Amino acid sequence: MDRQEIINFYRHNPQVSVLIIGAGVNGIGTFRDLALQGVDVLLVDKGDFCSGASAASSHMIHGGIRYLENGEFRLVREAVQERNRLIENAPHQVKPLPTIIPIFKIFSGLLNAPLKFLGLLDKPSERGAIVIKIGLLLYDFFTRKQKTVPVHNLFSRRTCISMFPQINPKVLFTARYYDGAMHSPERICIEMVKDGESANPNTRAINYLTVKGASGKFIKLYDQLTGDSLEVEPRIVINATGPWIDFTNTKIGLETHFIGGTKGSHLIIDNPELRSAISENEFFFENEDGRIVLIYPFLDKVMIGTSDLPIDDPDQARCSDEEIAYFIEMVNIVFPDIAINRKQIVFQFSGVRPLPASDTGTTGQISRDHSIEEIPVGNGMEFPIYNLVGGKWTSFRAFSEEVTDKTVSTLKLTRKTSTRDLPIGGGLDYPKTSDAYDAWISSHVERSGLPAERIQILFERYGTHATDFIKYITNDSDAPLIHLPDYTQREIKHIAKNEKIVHLDDFLLRRSMLAKLGLLSLELINEIANVIGSGVGWSTERKDEEIERSLELLRERHGVHL
Repeated sequence: MDRQEIINFYRHNPQVSVLIIGAGVNGIGTFRDLALQGVDVLLVDKGDFCSGASAASSHMIHGGIRYLENGEFRLVREAVQERNRLIENAPHQVKPLPTIIPIFKIFSGLLNAPLKFLGLLDKPSERGAIVIKIGLLLYDFFTRKQKTVPVHNLFSRRTCISMFPQINPKVLFTARYYDGAMHSPERICIEMVKDGESANPNTRAINYLTVKGASGKFIKLYDQLTGDSLEVEPRIVINATGPWIDFTNTKIGLETHFIGGTKGSHLIIDNPELRSAISENEFFFENEDGRIVLIYPFLDKVMIGTSDLPIDDPDQARCSDEEIAYFIEMVNIVFPDIAINRKQIVFQFSGVRPLPASDTGTTGQISRDHSIEEIPVGNGMEFPIYNLVGGKWTSFRAFSEEVTDKTVSTLKLTRKTSTRDLPIGGGLDYPKTSDAYDAWISSHVERSGLPAERIQILFERYGTHATDFIKYITNDSDAPLIHLPDYTQREIKHIAKNEKIVHLDDFLLRRSMLAKLGLLSLELINEIANVIGSGVGWSTERKDEEIERSLELLRERHGVHL
């Protein structure tokens, strides 16, 4: 079914077992899990899939070593184990990431945990070598059976300077451990949406459909494309709108105060010297006041983040001048001889973490754990609402599993299958050795007649789902884009027809990494708009509107001026 067919279906069949509001990673993960259990589910979002907090992550799959001193051992154990599962289940999108911690002190931070426990410390401080060593030993211990990534190492000053000649010579040690790199969280999410719909024909997902109100047994939805309203009759509502949870409940007619979100911003810069200095390693560094910076290898660019600032309205989250100055200053502490300036910024983004409301003194102290806050039947509503509060990108599968178990229990059903070892999207049948990879490429070259280089590009973008692209591309005449030859017209048309694209920015910002990598130009945007427009039937007027909408979003939210 296409988007309008799904909407028409619910006009005539309004009853649905579960309505999930919010298509970030927690909503989508729950959608997929419920679909696998045979539950009929409708997933809606006021924007595109993975266009809010889930898109604005630090693009890491990590355990959160700094949460250990808060005593959150269960959270860290779960997160490092889920990190490994994502590396194994989505190997086309999540890769092992060597992470370097420059260490400038030895004993600093030893009293952090006991002082926090006694209520005598509410501000973090820089962690020294001993604290970091203890944390990394626990990291390794929690995943000792999985052995997905190597164990940590601690290097002397001499060794780390030989490894990274441009690092600050005041460094005493460096630690190296492994987390996961996730360059495109948006593609993971759209693949899970497709997995859910493929697994169960009674599950459906619609973007740009927002909650307008609720009464009795009905939720009223508003179609942002047509202006039409739609009423559905759910047995259970799952509020997975992240930092918008309280705003969503207000629309339903309920006043809640579950969320106390914090803003995190990031820059993507084009600085070949810094990119070369870090090689394929992420650098994770703390200032003396406990604030952190990460320097992340984002293909041929470098991502720098992140902040952790209180914010009331998630729709107002933007990367500020003060944050940009802070990021540049912090990177200079690690690499003092590498010049970084604002002209090197090709993209910036900001999102809000859906943290639980808290009266903790500093934002870094707020738990990153997840919970289900239930609003039972009542207050004029004939359905319960499960509010998904908190959580980390890394542990979405475990959170989704918890929500699914609660939901199927309420529906008096039983779990049919687990997602624990279930491949995501193009991770299915992924070749695990270089010989298997070569065989996969060779077989597709032989069957399709496409050059090996083209097959490799498609495989890197879509994993084994590249097979579907190859079949579509070779079914008719194709041509590379004039302004970006490693994309072709039929590759983009396949995405437009099969990945629920509504707006041009859905492709520019989320189905591809073109905007993030600073590859866009006015000419390229026009060319892509023509290709998508011809694929989905846009009029000339609609195409022009989509171009202007994309340019405005790029300027206003991401600092991109074309």
